[in-house]
Amino acid sequence: MKQHAHFAVPAFLVMILAACAPSMTGEVKDDVSVTGQTQRMEAAGAKYSGPQYTVAIVKFANKTPSRSTALGESATDILRTLVKNAGLEPIDMSQEAMQQQEELIKLQQTGAVKAGKKNAAEGFDSVDYRIQGAITAYSEVEEGRDLLITQTKIQVARVQVDYSLVDVATGKSLLAESGMGEYRKETGGALGMGTKTTADTGLRDGALRDAFSKAMEKMIVKLNTQPFTGRILLMEGQTAVIRAGEKSRLPSGAKLGVYRPGQDLIDPETGRSLGKREKQIGELMLTSHQNDRVSEAKVSSGTGFQAGDIVRQIR
Repeated sequence: MKQHAHFAVPAFLVMILAACAPSMTGEVKDDVSVTGQTQRMEAAGAKYSGPQYTVAIVKFANKTPSRSTALGESATDILRTLVKNAGLEPIDMSQEAMQQQEELIKLQQTGAVKAGKKNAAEGFDSVDYRIQGAITAYSEVEEGRDLLITQTKIQVARVQVDYSLVDVATGKSLLAESGMGEYRKETGGALGMGTKTTADTGLRDGALRDAFSKAMEKMIVKLNTQPFTGRILLMEGQTAVIRAGEKSRLPSGAKLGVYRPGQDLIDPETGRSLGKREKQIGELMLTSHQNDRVSEAKVSSGTGFQAGDIVRQIR
């Protein structure tokens, strides 16, 4: 009898110690949230068929009290990955570069600085859109429950991001919204052991990835509705060399309207340009791509085309 008791105690201890080991649910790389957002994001990405735009990502500002959690840096890194996975080309843009561009636009529009050959309102040649914004709320809470000798703690991270998708050429915001993200992680143990929690960057990044996945899904839908827009670079007789290229994903034979940008449309209240008045002056038909950024097209109708004229896909 004593021998049987001798073996029963270690077996019981093994069961307790095994229960003390922490267990977790939720993997940031496989499932960013409890909402199934990963699968929806993959579906949205698969449906994106537009041009391989270059998208500048301005570092997201951290406007929460959590100054020590590197929220801004993490948000920017995560968004860069999502933009790349969506089939777009991300590049980083500093806040200073964006502010300098905005100041130059103001000076040119007021006449303090002449536009010359390059109008600042036309944006950076290598950038089609930019994404900017801020993290406006972040919180982490713990929820727990006791079941006999076991304890479970659930860590929940919630984040709110304000973001906008801006057309660099016009300065217009195509999308400006707030979005929420949430991520949960569960730890468990026995008799109070194995449930101690510490700072977890995966928890933070999971919530951010959830928020930006939802935002990216909306941006993809919006970009899919935008007709391709480029500019004439050079005219050689009836042939137009245009900024498009293989990245435009335009097929041979695609029809392009040609528009002459006119006078700035200035908001009398703010003094800022709301864009330019445009007049269609003809049409082109795409014939070939020279490389990933340059294509050629033949004149279908109209005359007097020149470098700087806007070309826009006719759907």
